[in-house]
Amino acid sequence: MTDVLIAGGGPAGSSLAIGLGRAGYSVELHEKSSFPRDKPCGEGLMPAGVAALDRLGLRVEGAEFLGIRYHHEGLTAEGWFPKVAGMPEHGLCVRRLVLDRALFGAAARTPGVRAFEGSVVEALVFRSGAVCGARVNRTDRPARLVVAADGVHSRLRRLLGLEQLKSGTRYGLVAHFGLASGVHPGEFVDVYLGKRHEVYVGPLPGRELLVAMLAWRDWEGGGFMRTVSMHPRLAGILRGAKLLGEIKGVSPLSGEARARAVPGCVLLGDAAGFTDAVTGGGMTQALLSAELLAAHLQKRFSADVEDLLVFDRARQRMLADYRRLTAIVLAAAARPFVIPAMLRVLKAWPGLFSHAVGVSGGMRRLF
Repeated sequence: MTDVLIAGGGPAGSSLAIGLGRAGYSVELHEKSSFPRDKPCGEGLMPAGVAALDRLGLRVEGAEFLGIRYHHEGLTAEGWFPKVAGMPEHGLCVRRLVLDRALFGAAARTPGVRAFEGSVVEALVFRSGAVCGARVNRTDRPARLVVAADGVHSRLRRLLGLEQLKSGTRYGLVAHFGLASGVHPGEFVDVYLGKRHEVYVGPLPGRELLVAMLAWRDWEGGGFMRTVSMHPRLAGILRGAKLLGEIKGVSPLSGEARARAVPGCVLLGDAAGFTDAVTGGGMTQALLSAELLAAHLQKRFSADVEDLLVFDRARQRMLADYRRLTAIVLAAAARPFVIPAMLRVLKAWPGLFSHAVGVSGGMRRLF
C-alpha cells in the first residue's frame, strides 16, 4: 500500500509529490495526459510562487515581470511588486506546458515517487465509509490517503458528491503570439480594462506574448481578435505579430466545492475550488497549497477527516486576503464607470497599488 495516491500531475499534484517524496513517504502520482501538454491559463507565476519553486530547487524557463500595469482609455497606472524579505521582486511568465513538464519530471525523479502518464483515475475505493484507494486504469490501488488534484473539472470531486460550481457568468480565451521584429514584450503584465471585459498581456521567452481575454457572458464585443483591436496600444504591439497555435477557451472562471475533505481524501488545487483569474494567482495558489499540505502531513500523517480539515482551515486562512482582493477588483471591473476613478487613485498613490499587487503576489496581507 502506498502512503499517498495523487490524482492529477499539474502544479498542485506534482509539487505535493515532490515534497512528500523528499520527506520519505511513498507516493503514486497519476496524470491522465502525457507531457508536454498545453492548457489555457494565465501563465503568470507571482513572486510567492517563484519563491515556492525556489524552495523546491526548480528552475524553469520564463520571462520575469516586475508588476502589473493597468490601461483604460489613455489612463495608465503601474503597480510594482514591493520589497519583502525572503521574496523575489519579480514574477515569472511561464508556459504551462513548460511548468507542468518540469514539475512532473522533477516528481518522477524524486525518490519514493512513482509518476505515471496516461494514467486515468476512474473511481475511488471505499472501506467502512472512508476512501482507501483508487481505481486506476481498471486496477484498484490501495493508499492511506488519496489527494484529488485533478483540476477545475475534477472527476473525483464529482464522484464524491462535492460538486458546487458556480453558474459560469465569466469565461476566458487564451492565445499566444510571436512578436514582429523590433517589438519588445515589456517588463509588466499589462491589463487592458474595457466594458465587461479585460485583456491580460504577459511577456514570454523567445519574443512571445500571452494574450488572455476575460469577459462576462453578456459581452458582445465580437470575439477575441475584435476585442483585442479595441485597445489601440495593444493593437499596435500585435501589429505584424503571428498567432501561434489556436485560441483556446476556458470556463467557468470560478467555482467551489461543497467540502474539501472527506475521510481518506482531500481536494487540492482547482479541484478544491478556484477564484476568478482577474488577479492572476491560480498557479501560485496551487504551489503554496501543496506546500502547506506537505508540511501538514509531515507533522501529523492522518487520513481522518478532522485532521484533514485542520489543513483546510489553514489553507482558507492563507488564501483569504487574495480572495477578498479578487472580489474587490472583480466588482470594480464589472462597473465600467468606476474604472477611470480607480486608475486615477492608483496612479496618484502608487504605494497603494504596490500594496495591492503585493497581496495578489502572495507577499502581503490585505490589511
